[in-house]
Amino acid sequence: MSEERVSLNFLEHIIEEDLEKGYQKAQLRFRFPPEPNGYLHIGHASSICLNFGLGLKYGAPVNLRFDDTNPAKEEQEFVDAIKRDVEWLGYQWDTERYASDYFDQLYDWAVLLIEQGKAYIDSQSSEDMAKQKGTPTEAGSESPFRNRSVEENLALFEGMKAGKFEEGTHVLRAKIDMASSNMLMRDPIMYRILHKAHHRTNTDWCIYPMYDWTHGESDYIEQVSHSFCTLEFAMHRELYNWFLDQVYEEGNMRPKQREFARRNLSHTVVSKRKLLQLVEGNVVSSWDDPRMPTISGLRRRGYTPESIRNFADTIGIAKRENLIDVSLLEFHVRDHLNKVAPRVMGVLNPLKIVLTNYPEEQEEWLDAENNPGDEAAGFRKVPFSRELYIEKEDFKEEANRKFFRLKLGGEVRLKNGYIIKAESCTKDTNGNIIEVQCTYDPKSKSGSGSEESLRKVKGTLHWVSIKHALEAEIRLYDRLFTDESPDTHKDKDFMEFVNPDSLEVITGYLEPSLKNARIEDRVQFQRIGYFCVDPDTTSEKIVFNKTVGLRDTWAKITQSS
Repeated sequence: MSEERVSLNFLEHIIEEDLEKGYQKAQLRFRFPPEPNGYLHIGHASSICLNFGLGLKYGAPVNLRFDDTNPAKEEQEFVDAIKRDVEWLGYQWDTERYASDYFDQLYDWAVLLIEQGKAYIDSQSSEDMAKQKGTPTEAGSESPFRNRSVEENLALFEGMKAGKFEEGTHVLRAKIDMASSNMLMRDPIMYRILHKAHHRTNTDWCIYPMYDWTHGESDYIEQVSHSFCTLEFAMHRELYNWFLDQVYEEGNMRPKQREFARRNLSHTVVSKRKLLQLVEGNVVSSWDDPRMPTISGLRRRGYTPESIRNFADTIGIAKRENLIDVSLLEFHVRDHLNKVAPRVMGVLNPLKIVLTNYPEEQEEWLDAENNPGDEAAGFRKVPFSRELYIEKEDFKEEANRKFFRLKLGGEVRLKNGYIIKAESCTKDTNGNIIEVQCTYDPKSKSGSGSEESLRKVKGTLHWVSIKHALEAEIRLYDRLFTDESPDTHKDKDFMEFVNPDSLEVITGYLEPSLKNARIEDRVQFQRIGYFCVDPDTTSEKIVFNKTVGLRDTWAKITQSS
C-alpha cells in the first residue's frame, strides 16, 4: 500500500474504495448543508474544510445547501452570514441550493408514500405519540390512526397543505416498524403544520418537512455521492436509507451517508441554543463578538482564514469525539500572523520617559522593519522625540540581576533607536512612579554603524513618542469561560463558568503609522501580541482587538492553579 494511501483519513478511504468499485470521479459531488438558524462556529469550520477540501482534492463540485425547513428559527440574516463565512474561509461552492427548493417534489413523494400505504396522518397529541413510541428496550405501540384508509390520509394531507388545520392537530408519519430496535424507525414524523412565514417561500406553505425526510431526498435530488455528517446522525443512517429506498430509481447516483466525530473545543460552547443565550443575555455584544467561537467572531478578533484551515487540518477527521484544547487554535493563528503581520509599536500601560539631554524641539524619524522575517515587507518611519511612553512594567527603581529592563542606573536600548540610562524618577502623592528621567547616548543610534551603535545591552524596549502618539481604544479579550468544558457539568449551568475578566477596555498609545489602518488589518504590537482593527473604528477613534498574545499564558495559569 502506498504511503499516500496510508495517510488518507477514513472518509477518504471510503471514497477511494468507491472509486475502485466503479464510481467515476465525474460522479463525485459533496455538500455542506447548514441550517440558517444562527451563525456558523468553529465546529462548522471543520465540516466546511472537510467537504470543500474533498472537493478540491478530487476536483469535484460542492453544493452549499441551506436546510431551511423550520421557519420559526431561520432568517435571511443567517443565510447571508453563512455565505460570507464560507467565502471568507477561502471556498467557493458549485451551486447554492435550499431545501425549500424541493418543497414541491418532497410533497409529491410524500403523497406517493401515502398512496403506497407507507405513510399516514396521525392525529394524536405529541404527548400521546411520545408515550406510544416505547423505549429502547420496549417496543412501541401502534397509533390508533395508523390504519386510516389511503383516501382519508390523502384528504387530510391535502387539508394540512391548504391550511385547514391548526398547528399540532395532525402530522404525517412514515409507516415503518413500531418494534424496531432503532427508535428513529418507529414511524417517524415526515411533516408538521407550522403557520409561519418562511424567509424564501413566505406563506406559500403551512406544512414543513422534517430533517430526516428532507436531508437524504435533497442529497438524492442533487445527486450528492457522499453525505458526511457528525456522529449524532449515525442512528439516522438507517432511516436515511429507508427514505431513499422509496424514491430511488436505477441509474441515478444513490447518496451514501457516513459519519465522523465532532471536535469539541475547550473553554467554549458551540450549541446554537447556548450561543443565542449568550447573545440575548448580553454576556456578549453580538454573534460576532470576538469572544464567540463563531467564524464571524474569530474573524473580528483577528483570526485568519489560513489559521482556521490549518487548525482543521491538524485536528483531522476521526471516529471518536474528543476535546481539543483551544491553545492549539491559538497556536495556529499565532504561527500564521508571525509570518504575515507587520510589526508596530504600541504602549498599553504608559509610563512617561523624559530624555533630559535630548533637545526639546528636536524630533527625528527612525527606520523600522515592518517584518524581520519578510524582506519584501520593507521599512517604515517611526518618530522619536524627547518625551516617550514605555510600559510601566518595563521600569523598576530597584531590581535584581535577572531584570533586564529599565532600572535606576541601568541601560536599555529603545527599539530602532538609542541606548538610554535611567537617572531618576518622579512619584505622585501616593508614591506611584509617574515619570522617569533618562539620558540617551546620541552615538548609539541603531543602524548608524558607529561603534556605540554596536554596544550590547541586555534589554530592548518598545516605546512611542508622546507628541506623535495615536490614542486608541484597546479591547483585551480573553477566554469566555474559565472551565475547559463548561457545558458538561450535570449539576451546574454553563453560565456559571463565564469568565468575568474576558474583556478589558483600555486606552493605548500607538505609533502614528497606524492612523490609516483599515478594518481587519492585523499587526503585531511588539513584545505584547497580535491585534486587529475592529469594525467599530471611526475617523475619530481607532479600535484594536487583541487576537492572541505572543505566548500561551493560560498554560502557566493552569499549571499554577
